Amino acid sequence: MNEQDIAIRLTGVKKRYKLGQIGGGTLTADLQSWWARLRGKEDPNLPVNMDQRLVGKTFMALNGVDLTVHKGEALGIIGCNGAGKSTLLKLLCRVTAPTEGEIDIYGRIASMLEVGTGFNGEMTGRENIYMNGAILGMTKAEIDAKIEDIIEFSEVRDFIDTPVKRYSSGMFVKLAFSVAAHLDSEIMIMDEVLAVGDMAFQKKCLDKMRQAAKQEDRTVLYVSHNMNTIRRLCDRCVVLDKGKVIFDGDVEKAIELYLSNTRDDWDESRTEFDLTDCRGRSPYTAGLARIDAVKLLDKEAGDRSGKLYGLGHAVYTMSDPRAVLLKKYAQHMAEIKGYADEFALLQKVEELGIPLVQERRHSDTPMCANVDMYSGLVYTMLGIPEDVFTPLFASARIAGWCANRMEEVITCHRIMRPAYRAVTIKGHYVPIEERTAKLVSPEA
Repeated sequence: MNEQDIAIRLTGVKKRYKLGQIGGGTLTADLQSWWARLRGKEDPNLPVNMDQRLVGKTFMALNGVDLTVHKGEALGIIGCNGAGKSTLLKLLCRVTAPTEGEIDIYGRIASMLEVGTGFNGEMTGRENIYMNGAILGMTKAEIDAKIEDIIEFSEVRDFIDTPVKRYSSGMFVKLAFSVAAHLDSEIMIMDEVLAVGDMAFQKKCLDKMRQAAKQEDRTVLYVSHNMNTIRRLCDRCVVLDKGKVIFDGDVEKAIELYLSNTRDDWDESRTEFDLTDCRGRSPYTAGLARIDAVKLLDKEAGDRSGKLYGLGHAVYTMSDPRAVLLKKYAQHMAEIKGYADEFALLQKVEELGIPLVQERRHSDTPMCANVDMYSGLVYTMLGIPEDVFTPLFASARIAGWCANRMEEVITCHRIMRPAYRAVTIKGHYVPIEERTAKLVSPEA
């Protein structure tokens, strides 16, 4: 293959970060950090729980990456959290610069490193389309020719003239993807763009990316932890580990290597977890000395149900919005209360459990974490006794369950999930005023 067929080429690329360096984002923060260090005091702007001993040390996010991507290729990039995937994409999008090495890019890049990257929340959807097109060097006439296709694909036509800060996360990602997929660019870079959105839109996005690579001769780089989407879209796959490319080639072999690494190596990502009392204060895991994820799935441990609780939902598959918010605030709370290790452990269970379950089921159905994954830790950090966990869970849902039951009775359609069983004696409805009257003593 000659030089004209190359879309991206990386040679000896390294990215080094200095841990604890001054760079708080504001002059005030930098002066505070400088003055504290001058006096030998703790830096007030360091993140919670950051070890002061790390100040001045370096972290290699990428350590000598050599990679060539050809035009019209759909390349998958997989690896555990911290492997360097997002850093690699940021270098390609020129969000940051490499410490060492060379990056050659032949073509314009349309990127989605996160939901709504490059969008201005105060501008409408339509205005953001034109702004992103202008950034790519397109004329107004060129954008005009494509804007109807963008709006139609995004499924947000009714809200296209509404400021995007009013959009839901699903609407945001739909419009952002549609813009990236339809504007004139030779290279599409996507980082977990399908973590939000319904199943129908996910399929449409995959079809569009496949079409872009196969029919429009555009190059696609796709990062995801969902192995099924990697299989469906990519014809080549790269595995990153500790900032290095450890495999480059066949998709199935790459996925097999990734899954085997997550199963066999706990130092990085093994599936055998010691969840009992990481610091002597994890009552939500009491009674379970060691939980082996594989044994749980084989019904050899736990309650022998074959389930990893906290994974999967009957409605949400790509992302449970409640779980996303709970995880965010649970992490913040864990840093404040000193439960960072416990949170990191649950995060590892989520990361490793999903591909394990998918592999066992031999299913293409995506899955995500639900609120049960982090709710126990939140209860623990709040000081709630373990015995109260289940009653607290149930009491918060009584109103919804009652509403479901009333709708069932009225419509004669079963909508209740999970199934219920009445344990009370069947009787007739008594108005509140009559019930109150019966409770009042005759002498009162």
